[in-house]
Amino acid sequence: MTLATGFGVTGDGRTDDTAALQHAIDAGGGVLQLAKGTYRLSRSLELDATRLGYVGIRGEQGASRLLMAAAGPAVSITGDHRGTATPAHVQPHTWERERMPIVSGIEIVGAHRLADGIRLTRTMQTTIQNTLLRRVRHGIQLVERNRNFLLSACHIYDCHETGVFFDHCNLHQVIITGNHISYCKRAGIYQHNGDVHNIQITGNDIEYNSGYDGTRDPQHSGEIVLAAPEGIISEYTIAGNTLQATREAAGANLLILGSEETPGTAVRLVAVTGNVLGSRDRNVVITDGVRISITGNTIYDGTRRNVVLTDCHTAVLSGNTIATRPASWESTSRDGIALLRCVGGLVAGNVINDCLHEEGAILVRECRELAIANNQLLDSHDCGIAVRDSVRCRISDNSISETRAEPKMTRSVRVTGSSHHNVIQSNLVSAAIECSDERGRQIANTVLPVVPEN
Repeated sequence: MTLATGFGVTGDGRTDDTAALQHAIDAGGGVLQLAKGTYRLSRSLELDATRLGYVGIRGEQGASRLLMAAAGPAVSITGDHRGTATPAHVQPHTWERERMPIVSGIEIVGAHRLADGIRLTRTMQTTIQNTLLRRVRHGIQLVERNRNFLLSACHIYDCHETGVFFDHCNLHQVIITGNHISYCKRAGIYQHNGDVHNIQITGNDIEYNSGYDGTRDPQHSGEIVLAAPEGIISEYTIAGNTLQATREAAGANLLILGSEETPGTAVRLVAVTGNVLGSRDRNVVITDGVRISITGNTIYDGTRRNVVLTDCHTAVLSGNTIATRPASWESTSRDGIALLRCVGGLVAGNVINDCLHEEGAILVRECRELAIANNQLLDSHDCGIAVRDSVRCRISDNSISETRAEPKMTRSVRVTGSSHHNVIQSNLVSAAIECSDERGRQIANTVLPVVPEN
């Protein structure tokens, strides 16, 4: 490892240290150690493993700052990984010269509107840890092809666009865990197109990522945004994170947008489990997905809706607490669940409290073969479950009740439009069920009077 101080760097934050630092990288075979100080850059530091062999940067326990005063990444790491992560596909030059670049213990700060933090190109096993990135356009940008990327114990803060950006890349086997990713204008974590598989996003605090006013999809902002109109979003695990909290912001805490041209293949095999999501226009929005599971989350304060699933197949929404504020609190959030043109899904075992949405705490519209079962709906305004223009849906074993002294729910279940061949059975309700014979069958439902809380 080469100490940068031996190559004429000043670290005073005013002198351009770019040439001296690049000299230190080249002379040291690609491995650089930074002492305490602020190092001003006028172009990217190039860590090219194809030329230098193994590369990495280590700072002095977080006291080493790179100040990027130009467009582009402060640190560019380049390899030549051409295969997958399968051992037979990893070529010898990857193991002998390029594997596992490490960046740790540094801060990168942008001093130019187009400054970026770290860019990874065709790398294998890049590991970034104990690093702070702030006031850059993109904190970490992955392009072309990368495999087995690890990001942990980092702070990514106040980026002009994105914290972590999967930029139209071929990417597999990523773990993002134990980070703070906050106040980025477009998204904390953002995938745009590409062929992306097997991503673990766990145990992070991802908050206040809003305010983007750019020209590309200005409404598509959120804590995690995955958009693949021409790509693949596959095998994502999003678990144990806090995703919040700009109540008035458009977009969603978790926004996943598939392709209308290839429904059911662009977004697939996504698990959203054990997160706290709240305070946004919508909390979870997923379109054109297949085999999606949303389980065991605490979801609250969706000013327009909590969960919206559109054109999804075999999705599961189970065991979540939704809009869980006491009914005595005053709120303008409308909350609730909406399923639009979904097929073969299950909504079961959720607790939904004090939903203000006029279309129902659970809206089922233009859907087929859904099961809405064993949910606890308490103090919905106007309607508990609304089914419209839907076929072969089963509404069963739900408790749809009210505890207010002055009831506001006019219908527990309402089935309307061109709906037919639906079943409403074995529900415990405190308001009438509206379903004509041509729209569905009512079997063994129980209507009990409202019992106000003391």
